[in-house]
Amino acid sequence: MTQHKWSLSDEELDAQIQKAKTAWIESENTEQQAKKAEYNHQRNLIFIELTNGIEINIPPILIEGLSEAKPQDLENLHLSDYGRSIHWESLDVDLDIPGIVSGILGTKAWMSQLGKKGGEKTSLTKAAAARENGKKGGRPRKKLINT
Repeated sequence: MTQHKWSLSDEELDAQIQKAKTAWIESENTEQQAKKAEYNHQRNLIFIELTNGIEINIPPILIEGLSEAKPQDLENLHLSDYGRSIHWESLDVDLDIPGIVSGILGTKAWMSQLGKKGGEKTSLTKAAAARENGKKGGRPRKKLINT
């Protein structure tokens, strides 16, 4: 195993510490943070209240790692000290608050799977639209634009 010696002067170390503090303060002012998080058993929703007053309710089935969880496991959540994440110890699941605000509820593969399921959903409105398009000869062809 190779060992490295760090050769930072006191000035360089102080500058790096100051840079890290500045980045932390900037993230405090720009990133969304939660002030409250809990599981609502009656509605089967994860409730999150952000520091700016926005409230978010998410069905656990949409969140990677929580879709198969039991209600008693969902109730056992912990909000990080700075409100940047929610953690379920027994499930080994962490949710990043800025990610949730952006609509990211899991890995890229998980989100792709959610999108695919959403596209497969049928509804009375979707079925009626498909029937109407069928009467007109199907989905309209895309028009080619000559440039």
